[in-house]
Amino acid sequence: MADSDLKKDPEYSGFASSPDEKHDAAPAYEDPDQLSLGRDMSDWRDLGFWTRNGCTLESFKRRKGPVGNLNATMKPRHLHMIAIGGSIGAGLFVGSGAALSDGGPAALLLAFGIIGIMIFNVVYALGELAVMFPVSGGFYTYSTRFIDPSWGFAMGWNYVFQWAIVLPLELTVAGLTVEYWQSGVSVGVWITIFWFAIIAINVFGTLGYAEEEFWSSLLKLIAIVLFMIIGVVLCCGGGPAGGKYDEYWGARTFYNPGAFANGFKGLCAVFVTAAFAFSGTELVGLAAAESENPAKSLPGAVKQVFWRITLFYILSLLFVGLLVEHTDTRLLGSGLSDSQASPFVIAAKDAGLIGFDSFMNVVILVSVISIGNSGVYGGSRTLTALAEQGYAPKFFAYIDKSGRPLFSTIFVLAFSPIAYVGLSSSGEVVFAWLQALSGLAALFTWGSICLAHIRFRRAWKYHGHTLNEIPFTAVFGVYGSWIGLILVFLVLVAQFAVALYPLGGDPPSAEAFFQAYLALPVVLVFWIGGFVWKRAGWLRTHQMDVNTNRRVVDWDRINGEKARVAAMPAWRRILHTCF
Repeated sequence: MADSDLKKDPEYSGFASSPDEKHDAAPAYEDPDQLSLGRDMSDWRDLGFWTRNGCTLESFKRRKGPVGNLNATMKPRHLHMIAIGGSIGAGLFVGSGAALSDGGPAALLLAFGIIGIMIFNVVYALGELAVMFPVSGGFYTYSTRFIDPSWGFAMGWNYVFQWAIVLPLELTVAGLTVEYWQSGVSVGVWITIFWFAIIAINVFGTLGYAEEEFWSSLLKLIAIVLFMIIGVVLCCGGGPAGGKYDEYWGARTFYNPGAFANGFKGLCAVFVTAAFAFSGTELVGLAAAESENPAKSLPGAVKQVFWRITLFYILSLLFVGLLVEHTDTRLLGSGLSDSQASPFVIAAKDAGLIGFDSFMNVVILVSVISIGNSGVYGGSRTLTALAEQGYAPKFFAYIDKSGRPLFSTIFVLAFSPIAYVGLSSSGEVVFAWLQALSGLAALFTWGSICLAHIRFRRAWKYHGHTLNEIPFTAVFGVYGSWIGLILVFLVLVAQFAVALYPLGGDPPSAEAFFQAYLALPVVLVFWIGGFVWKRAGWLRTHQMDVNTNRRVVDWDRINGEKARVAAMPAWRRILHTCF
């Protein structure tokens, strides 16, 4: 549908498509900040405090109003902290140990750096799309809209099951982490306690998730900063007298035992761990739909991702590689499920810092619970969006009076008991297969976001629009999305090679291949299922809709903000650009 035809449509709402075009019939909102949200929250605000926060039986009743009417209670501080530290968890704190053992310190930095470049472009592409089209359920809808409805179906369900599987994995890791202190209590008891803790957080809906993420992210960032400060001291020889680091240590681990392990294949093997460590970064785009003013807060949150990648991943892993030899046998633990294999914990032990290893273990425990909670949030919101689009049973679109997607949340939480399977004699095998299902799933999501952004820009130009009409643009534009997409493809190729020919010289086997590459056939099954259900294929440029549900842009406010920034001193403009 062309823009001229759209304006004749009786459902046309009168959005401003350029900085100079005025709103013809923009809907009225009591709060100007809600103009960018496209929904009225007055009914929710009229409820009692306990009902609004999900603590009464009344709160479980269906909310009146339009479908997808989630709360807009997240504040900029929540969104910024989710962007900076939301996805930091077992992948960084524990998984980096196995990655260091497989590839060596230089390969660790290279792999995380390459994935970091990928993520930087993915999040900026997602930020541009989310500011333009603030749809709850987020990025899978962009695949439906700009790539292929069947592929969008596959990406939506793939994302739901990715998080539904991550939840029991994180519960298992949390239970095993407590065993570091040899409590003598069954791991199953701890799994139950943490499961009920996550349920309790989700009773409070969006605000419960946002507050939990804010404080847990703050703890994670404090821990990483402390680790880096201690790392500098230890590398300079400031460790306790008689200890490992009581003399200048420097970069000796890069020379002996060496910067790389297992050559190029070792580097390829680290990519999947790096991808797992960055999983969840895209949640900032999902959370934006439930923030008070995403058009204002999301761009600022997206900028924080650069600093998280640079400071909290790359620098912390640099010190990990400097302090822990990749030949250390303690790194050969049970992958993500053994916190004692964490290089952060190993470095603290070797330094002789009494209590710091336990502190890092507490941080790991909080991190894995945080990621489990993120899994409930991400999976439930995506499932609700699938139901709203007709890609899942309609009852999953149920939203109660406190703004919780009730049945979607229950569905994801119902996967938690899988964690108890890990207590059986075959638990490690089950754990490995579950990890295989979720390991590469994020790469398909990230690649789809980049491709959707590329195709959106093409359709935007085809329909006669210019970049000046987009309130927030990706820093490297469409070229950044191409870089992100190419890197996703190269990482998938690298992991395919490792899946065929594993490290250690083991001969190729079907079991080893699918444990490393199971996500691909799962996505293909979902894609075929989506095509059978919707009978829709690849979209041509003229078929892509760039108007429906497009954000009403307050250009007067945006231009006023640009003028305010332009009037700042140079140093403040630099700070504004970076943060």
